[in-house]
Amino acid sequence: MVQDRSWASRLFDYVNVILLGLFALITIIPFIYMVAGSFATQKELLEKGFILFPTEFSLSAYEFIFSTSTLMRSMGVTIFITVAGTLINIVLTCLMAYPLARKDLDYRKPIQIMVIFTMLFSGGMIPTFLVVKELGLIDTYWSLLLPGAISAFNLIIMRSFFQQLPDGLEESAKIDGASDPGILMRIVIPLSLPAIATFSLFYAVGHWNTFFSAILYINDSTKWPIQVLLRQIVILSEGGGLGDSASFDASFIQPPEQTVKMAVIVVSTLPILLVYPFLQKHFAKGVLLGSVKG
Repeated sequence: MVQDRSWASRLFDYVNVILLGLFALITIIPFIYMVAGSFATQKELLEKGFILFPTEFSLSAYEFIFSTSTLMRSMGVTIFITVAGTLINIVLTCLMAYPLARKDLDYRKPIQIMVIFTMLFSGGMIPTFLVVKELGLIDTYWSLLLPGAISAFNLIIMRSFFQQLPDGLEESAKIDGASDPGILMRIVIPLSLPAIATFSLFYAVGHWNTFFSAILYINDSTKWPIQVLLRQIVILSEGGGLGDSASFDASFIQPPEQTVKMAVIVVSTLPILLVYPFLQKHFAKGVLLGSVKG
């Protein structure tokens, strides 16, 4: 029979719950402020400065956003980049991690050393830009998809996860006549769905937040992802102007109000927040990816 816990132990739990609850509240307050500000009137937002619940609801900011095709076009670009980029990332990562997990692969260690080397040293921004330019990828979506197609860190963890799978499964499949691609598709991939789901979310968040690469490689404003458009809206709201290379729809010529800026941030953040709960259950397993079994 389990003994009753001491008062010190219960007090410790209460203090932890209170502290963690306060930290959670602190992290969510900025988002609540952003949502509340997007539904508030411009007058109330300017008068109060900080609100968590607007006294007068207004949909003018969202009406302004959806009255033009600019934001929805950028949202579509971001969705395409996120879906296509995540698919490319996962496919290439699995195709490279599986052979590296095989002990019978020739030159396995030199290849792993080259992968680890890229984690410590990189060519830099200018050489990468020159490579992208010479390949003719400027102003194409490929410039946002191919340079970071494989994350060395995710590759190493995925390889370690594949190495933990029982060798007997592959041996049995080979006895039955399965080829290496068949083993990967029919045995390894189904057993690795928690790892794939976890890394898919990591890759997807990275593509959804694509910002600096788009500024470097995309000059056509019709191909801007949502994060670059957000930057331009912030510049407009601060009176910074659009610059020579930017072009917006007519409705974006006037600097948007503060509520519009908040509404755009809410709209751009909401999709990725809706996806997270469906993959959250895999995070408990994902934290242990690549760990050594005792």
